[in-house]
Amino acid sequence: MNKFSKYVGLDTHADTIAVSVADALGGKPRYYGEIPNRPASVAKLVKKLSPDGEVVSFCYEAGPCGYGLYRQLTELGHACDVVAPSLIPTKPGDRVKTDRRDALELSRLQRAGELTPVWVPGPEQEAIRDLTRAREDLVSMERRAKQRLGAFLLRQGKVYTAGVKKWTKRYFRWLEEVKFDFPVQQIVFQEYVDTVTHLQGRVEALEIEMERVLPSWSLAPVVEALMALRGIDRVSAMTLMAELGDITRFDSPRQLMGYLGLVPSEDSSGRRQRRGAITKTGNGHARRTLVESAWSYRFPARKTAHLQRRAKKTSESVQAIAWKAQKRLCGRYRHLMECGKLKVQVTVAVARELAGFIWAIACEVMGRPVTVR
Repeated sequence: MNKFSKYVGLDTHADTIAVSVADALGGKPRYYGEIPNRPASVAKLVKKLSPDGEVVSFCYEAGPCGYGLYRQLTELGHACDVVAPSLIPTKPGDRVKTDRRDALELSRLQRAGELTPVWVPGPEQEAIRDLTRAREDLVSMERRAKQRLGAFLLRQGKVYTAGVKKWTKRYFRWLEEVKFDFPVQQIVFQEYVDTVTHLQGRVEALEIEMERVLPSWSLAPVVEALMALRGIDRVSAMTLMAELGDITRFDSPRQLMGYLGLVPSEDSSGRRQRRGAITKTGNGHARRTLVESAWSYRFPARKTAHLQRRAKKTSESVQAIAWKAQKRLCGRYRHLMECGKLKVQVTVAVARELAGFIWAIACEVMGRPVTVR
């Protein structure tokens, strides 16, 4: 017997929600109408659809409206799925898209069990995720500001020759000595420099805030354990855990790799087998962080003093996994480079395997032991 009396599809927007209802016993879904996207209107809708308190299954697509609707519906005692838009089945020949049709299709597919729900973070998890994503946004803005400053200097023939690396203290001392013939150009130059320094300060402030809130976070033990891995510092570890949450919900490392979009795509038919680039599905923030961390494995495996200081804060089993990961991934990088693979391809392959070791460490810390051979 079906445990839900109705299946409700919600096509959500900032101001409105299109609603359709499919009865559990079958029949064609019917369009209920459009309601304001406000908590009071949603509560009124729930009372009308469930006058006797029967449990209703709601669903809506993941998007910019967030998870407030999900939390309200679950607090009212009903089921709700936030579904992945990219995994909703579509008809190739269907070229008509309206809110009404989308809501009707959601309710029909939800009743048929053909929708794939996404993992919904809790309020604390979402708050940490907002913090790490805000830092990512500011880092991106800082990078663009540096590019604009560098392009301006190049157009004016101002080339830094006092050192190899830019954006060091020596480079900023050189910037203080740069002068232009026209006062307006000096003003433009100073505005570019001030923008870069301002954004650098904002990034540092958010990193300090990340360090401050870490001890009170429920996933802090996992973050500390991940820092035993080469290439993963506090910022990258917090970013990964903020995006992935409880990694132990994945039954195997392969599932985590697929969730991160680090597995190769495939187009095979009959005897022909063809694998292409990685799928790039799932969480792009975590995937980017993993790839950046994977670059550190291009160097030979070794336990540096800095890495050992971080590893001492973890258990022996975690240290064993981290050292195994370093030996495996450094050798993997070297082997693939000797096979003639491109550096970017090799780094992505290393990032894919690094995800497996991250899964193993998270399982070890959260009480799901993994044997290291």
